[in-house]
Amino acid sequence: MGLEERVAALERRLAELERKDHAAPRLGDGDFWALEGLKEQLAGLGEDAADGGVLYTGSVRLPTGEEYGWQYGALTGSLIGGDWADAAEPFAALGHPVRLRLLREILGGLRTTAELAALDEVGTTGQIYHHLRQLTGAGWLQAAGRGRYEVPPARVVPLLVVLTAART
Repeated sequence: MGLEERVAALERRLAELERKDHAAPRLGDGDFWALEGLKEQLAGLGEDAADGGVLYTGSVRLPTGEEYGWQYGALTGSLIGGDWADAAEPFAALGHPVRLRLLREILGGLRTTAELAALDEVGTTGQIYHHLRQLTGAGWLQAAGRGRYEVPPARVVPLLVVLTAART
């Protein structure tokens, strides 16, 4: 290969590397940048991470303007070997269409019991309070003053992750 061909090949390789370095991460199209980062982290942990791990992360701006960023990772061994029974209540609380609707509305800015009671197809005030108690007991909601509710900041991204996982 002559000098000119070698220089042209090097220029192509350099252009490809620069394109990859400056390409923005894409979601959902097979660009596994988060997975590759997780694998690097696991490799650094050695034998403790031999079975792998999971990671979820998110950067969220709600319709209300609030912004949340969250990341959590766990090793596979601790997940599989742990007690799954403690996940039953949070999952059960999400298992009703009205409770999911209430969560969506609260994330969207409706925060008071009166605002939620004015919605169509969510039931009576007593039924709404029942759903709100279940969501609060499971940690998906917290009281934010008299008759006001909010999704705790540390639960916003996990809630959206569970919703995403349920749809895939």
